[in-house]
This record gives sequence, C-alpha cells and structure tokens, in this order.
Amino acid sequence: MSIACNLFIVTGSSKGIGRALVELLLKDQNNKVIGISRSQKPIAGPGFSGLNLDLSDMGQIIENLEKIFPNDNFRKIVLINNAGWIGEIKHLGKLDPESIRKIFMLNTVAPTILMNTFIQRFAHRKDAERLIINISSGAAKKAIDGWACYSASKAAINMLSEAASLEASLDKTGIRVFSVAPGVVDTDMQSEIRSADEGSFSSLSKFVGLKENNLLSTAEYAAQKLLELIRNPDRFQTVLQDVREY
Repeated sequence: MSIACNLFIVTGSSKGIGRALVELLLKDQNNKVIGISRSQKPIAGPGFSGLNLDLSDMGQIIENLEKIFPNDNFRKIVLINNAGWIGEIKHLGKLDPESIRKIFMLNTVAPTILMNTFIQRFAHRKDAERLIINISSGAAKKAIDGWACYSASKAAINMLSEAASLEASLDKTGIRVFSVAPGVVDTDMQSEIRSADEGSFSSLSKFVGLKENNLLSTAEYAAQKLLELIRNPDRFQTVLQDVREY
C-alpha cells in the first residue's frame, strides 16, 4: 500500500449519511474506504471494501478488529463512527431490556471499542494525519421524552470524545477527535421518529411538520459538511461541532 493512500473507516455505510459520505470519499482515487454495516448495498469504486458486521454484537466487533484496522502505511487515517439507532421511542418503564442493551451497545460501546483500538494501532503513527469523528446529535444536550436512552447514549459519545481529545493532547499523539451533530437529516431514522406514538413522544407533531414543510436537510448535505471537517480539521478548535454552525 502506498503511503499516498488515505484510509477511511465508516460505520453505518450502507445508507443515510454514511453511504453519502462513502460516495463522496470514493471520488478521490487516493482514498481507501472500509464500510461497516449489517447489510452491504453495492457501492461502486475500487477503493471500497465492505464488512458485514452487527455493531450491537460485541463478539463480532472483537473478531473483526484486524480487518477493520489494517496496518498499511497510510498518509491519512480517519475513523467515522456514524452507525446509530434511535431505539424504542417510549418512556422509561416501558422499554424492553434488550432494546436498552442494544442502543447503548450500538451508539456508545461499539464506537468506544473502535476508538480504543484506533488509538492503540495508530497513536505512534505521527507521520500520518489521524482523525476520529463521532456522529452525535443535538439530543445529546437536551432531554426529550421517549428518547431517554438515545439522548444519554449520544451525551456519552460527546464526553468520550472530549476525554479522548484531552488524553491525546496529554499523550502528544497528535490524534484529533471530534463529535459532530449532523442536524435533522431526512433518513430512515426520521421515518422511525414520525411513526412513534404521540403518547410516548410529545414532540411528534414537530417532527412531522419538519418533513411536511421540507425543513429536513439531506444526507448528501450532511456528508459534504463532514467532508469539510475531514479536509480542514485545523479550522476546528473545539471537539463538539454542529454542521449547522459552520
């Protein structure tokens, strides 16, 4: 592998923001993309490698770490923890215990394992630019009924990102870490939100209105904003970012 090649590891790559970002990245022939998702939909490009992996399954993650993080000499190495799940939209007291485990596994534990392994593998690679980008949510900073676990899992990602950035500074690894809220994007997650029961989610009419009034941003727009960050990380001084603010 040439040192001129860039490596991007993107979770949730089969649809939504993840797929849109992969398609943008593959426009550059110097980019190699490893896409991780439960199901792979065809993505054109010789630089793409897909891994069928359920990130809510700890065993599958551990078994595939060598495939997720190859040790070739890349010039730029970027981990984008994009996969996420809104979970059951119900009040606490009405949630299935398995759904609680799954949402924290997918939204918080899996990204933390991948961050941990990324740092283990690449902390010494100071010849390469290294970035970790976690996809967060505005819900990380606001309590929303019916979204208790989702909000908590994304708040955890924000704090993990800030702690990882602090540790990178203290350890002088040069790794940059960001946690990015992508805005309200027209994806399958929004469809799930609009199908919720209003008795479990008092903001239902607001989200239905966003769709009806064409106020949702596109996955392509969010991906383009993420690409700005990937290309120009030195423009961004703080860990927590929101695409609506840059």
